Amino acid sequence: MPPLRVLSALDAARIQWYHFKAIIVAGMGLFTDAYDLFCIVPVLKMISKIYYDNQPVGTAVLSTSYAIALLGTALGQLIFGYLGDRVGRTRVYGLCLLIMVLSSFGCGFSVCTTRRSCVMASLAFFRFVLGLGIGGDYPLSATIMSEFANKKTRGAFIAAVFSMQGLGILMSSAVTMAVCKAFKSAGEGSLEITRAAGIETLAPAEADIAWRLILMIGALPAALTFYWRMLMPETARYTALVENNATQATKDMQRVMSVTMTPPIPEEDSSSETPQQQPSSSSYKLFSRRFLSLHGSDLFAASANWFLVDVVFYTSNLLLAQIFNFSNKHPNSTNVYDSAFEVAKVAAIVAACSTIPGYWFTVYFIDRVGRVKIQIMGFFIMALVYLAAGIPYSWYRSKHEKSNDKGFMVLYGLIFFFSNFGPNTTTFIIPAELFPTRFRSTCHGISGAAGKLGAIVGIVGFLWATKHKHYEEDVFPDVKRVRIAFLILGGVCIAGVLVTYFFTRETMGRSLEDNEEDEISPTSTAGTSSVNVLLRRQ
Repeated sequence: MPPLRVLSALDAARIQWYHFKAIIVAGMGLFTDAYDLFCIVPVLKMISKIYYDNQPVGTAVLSTSYAIALLGTALGQLIFGYLGDRVGRTRVYGLCLLIMVLSSFGCGFSVCTTRRSCVMASLAFFRFVLGLGIGGDYPLSATIMSEFANKKTRGAFIAAVFSMQGLGILMSSAVTMAVCKAFKSAGEGSLEITRAAGIETLAPAEADIAWRLILMIGALPAALTFYWRMLMPETARYTALVENNATQATKDMQRVMSVTMTPPIPEEDSSSETPQQQPSSSSYKLFSRRFLSLHGSDLFAASANWFLVDVVFYTSNLLLAQIFNFSNKHPNSTNVYDSAFEVAKVAAIVAACSTIPGYWFTVYFIDRVGRVKIQIMGFFIMALVYLAAGIPYSWYRSKHEKSNDKGFMVLYGLIFFFSNFGPNTTTFIIPAELFPTRFRSTCHGISGAAGKLGAIVGIVGFLWATKHKHYEEDVFPDVKRVRIAFLILGGVCIAGVLVTYFFTRETMGRSLEDNEEDEISPTSTAGTSSVNVLLRRQ
């Protein structure tokens, strides 16, 4: 069946203001996602000072704190990905944002202030709910952007949406540093200084407000875009191919795109007795035999690649505080703000120098080089860097667990650059381009959920596998075990190269309607030739 002209018009549409507006509205959700997921690292440093008497939080609590939001994210991707295909993308888009806003405030208003068990349980609950909203934002943002974009620059648009994660990570670090600096300066007059052993401590009343404020600020970007997100029309592709309403799809497109559509022109031989039929989406169900024969390999590749890259990406991002021993920066101080400030500072440096440039290299090259080549290159170079960092790791760490920061930071930065100029971005893009409209959001959610399970495996596995065996509460990694872990992560990247090479299809320059081939029965296409939509540029 030739594609509907309204959908062809979307593929051929010139770049317009609405494309950039959609990038900003959808991207602010990813911005908030990254802020909320990654600000927990310095926040846990502050919590350890306030509620754990300046002792490490402990491996069990630390791994649970990291994993709980990711578990909620995986569940949210499955639920909202499915709902995006069942009831419409934009109908549940605002709900995801609302969940993120309310749960971000909930994290800050965790109901307890004295009992640490109650504080951590309350924080875990709200972060799980936060994860549900974050998870829903992944498949919906990617699908909406892919269905609004034109064929020529679709990859760059989706990558631009995803690149907002880098700004979210940078903002979380900047906010943390600003809050720590402000509270430390403002509270100097009320510090309770204990002269014993030359150690200073901070009265917890002020610090207990600081970490809550950091978490609540994450709600502001999402709240600012809620109004515009609610005004977004349903995508023309969903309306035409799933709801079978090409006329409404044309009207929705005209609302937001600077193009002019003429009404359908009836055919000379069309019979007035036979109602005009609209194109219908696939009749078979998800995971049916026909679905697996047509799309099973694509779903496997998308899920496996996302699983593998998230093992690496989230482990490296969230464990900056463990790989770099910031306590050595202030050996005679237990000030609640110092270690959190140092963690945030290093994360900001990595984001500004490696993470954000990697995203924007992908934006520029994705529609020139292709998704598969960039993904293979990223996995391969990451594998080389992990081997280069892992083999001589004992040289980077001295006997006193003090890092050779400069050399190791360069290698560590390369991991983030080629993760984002590579599989971390492409695994977000490809599932939004591979599947039929009826299953696109669901399959993207399945792929993303597999990725978050990989993140949980990597983070929890790294924490438990690299902890000191003689110190139950010491969560600083054992040097020899970190070396082995880096070599394993290098092997994970090599596995990503193989899965990408043998199973992943290139989608550059491919119309989304190519996914609809063999999806529509011959009887359902009889009247589609009468839908003649002529596109005239203004």
